[in-house]
Amino acid sequence: MIVSGTGAFVSPSGGSRAAGVPSSLRSDRFAPLRPLTLSVPPAYDFKTPTQRADCVRQPFGVQRTWRPYLSSLPHSDLEVRIEAFAWLREKGAANGGILSGKELNEGFTYQGRRITLKGAAGIWFPQGFSVPISITTALNGPYRLDDIADDGLLTYAYRGTDPNHRDNSGLREACRTRTPLIYFREVHEHHYQAIWPVIILEDHPESLFVRAAMDPAYADLRPEADPAAIALSPLDLRRYAWAQTRQRLHQGAFRDIVITAYGCRCTVCRLGHAELLDAAHIIPDADVRGTPIVQNGLSLCKIHHAAFDTDILGISPDYAVHISRKVLEERDGPMLRHGLQELDGTRIILPARSIDHPDPERLARRFDRWQQAS
Repeated sequence: MIVSGTGAFVSPSGGSRAAGVPSSLRSDRFAPLRPLTLSVPPAYDFKTPTQRADCVRQPFGVQRTWRPYLSSLPHSDLEVRIEAFAWLREKGAANGGILSGKELNEGFTYQGRRITLKGAAGIWFPQGFSVPISITTALNGPYRLDDIADDGLLTYAYRGTDPNHRDNSGLREACRTRTPLIYFREVHEHHYQAIWPVIILEDHPESLFVRAAMDPAYADLRPEADPAAIALSPLDLRRYAWAQTRQRLHQGAFRDIVITAYGCRCTVCRLGHAELLDAAHIIPDADVRGTPIVQNGLSLCKIHHAAFDTDILGISPDYAVHISRKVLEERDGPMLRHGLQELDGTRIILPARSIDHPDPERLARRFDRWQQAS
C-alpha cells in the first residue's frame, strides 16, 4: 500500500501537491518495481570499519548500496527530535494517543524556540531543519491509502512527480542518515495518531516513494547517539512492535471518536475531565458485533466504566441507568450513595448528533446480560 503526505501545498512550479499525484499512485494496482541500478563509488575502501553496505531487496535479487557509515545529523537536531518524542508521549498519555491538528501545528517550545510538528505540507520541516521532522497521511488525501503492511513497513509516496523536489530530497536525506521521524495518521477530521520513531529504510526515486518502519531500536535515543550507527531491529521484532502499536492505535482512535461524540463527558455522571474518561464497548470487541464504531461505544468515567464492565451498572435500550439490586441494598459512604445508588433510574446524556447515539439493539443485548447478572 501507499500512503502519503497531505495538503494542497503550492510548489515552486505553481502546481499543488494534490494536482501532482501520478496516476500510478492513485490506482488500485501498482506496476512491479524496476530493479535499482546502483554503482559502487570506486573511492570507497569497503574494508574500513567506518563504511557499510545496506541491502535493498528487488524483484531480481539483492543489490547493495554502499554508503559511508557516518552521521550528518547535528546533535541539536537530534535533541529536538528526542524532545518531540517525549512531548508526544506525555500528550498521548492523557488522551489515548490522539492529538488535534491545532496542537501539532502549535508544537512545543525548546530552548526558547517554537518547534512545530505538523503544517500544511505532509512532509514537514520546522524552520531551519534540512531533514523533515514528520510525515502525515490525510484521511481523505489525494493518494491511495491503506494500512501499514503486516511486516510493519509503511510505503509513503513522494510529493508530486519530481524526485528532486525539496520535500523528497528531505526524505532521501532522512534515509541516508537514518534520522528518526514522526508519522501522523489522521483518524478523523483534524485529529491524528502519532507513530514514532519511524526510520526510512528504502528510497525509490524511480517509483516516487520511500519505505519506512517503526523500529524499537531507536526508541531510547540519547543526544550523543549516531542514528546511522544503530543496528536495525530484526524483522520479527519490527512486526511484533507494529502489531502492538496497531492495537494501541485502534483503541486510541475508538476512544477519541466516542469521547468527542459525547462532548468529552461521562454519559452517566457528566464528569467533564477527558483524562478521567474511557470509551466503553457496549458489545465487547472480542464479539463479532463488537465493532469499534461510535454507536457501539459509551463515554464513561473510569468508575462507571468499571461498574458497567462488571454489571453493577446497566443501561437499557431506552437509555435509562440501572444499578444492581445488591448494590442498591448496600450501606456505605457517600461515594456509593452519590456515585452509584442515586443514579438508578436516571437517563444518560446522548451525543449531539442522532447518528452517534448508542445502538438500541446492542444496548438490549448487553442489558440482557446485566439482568441475568442481577
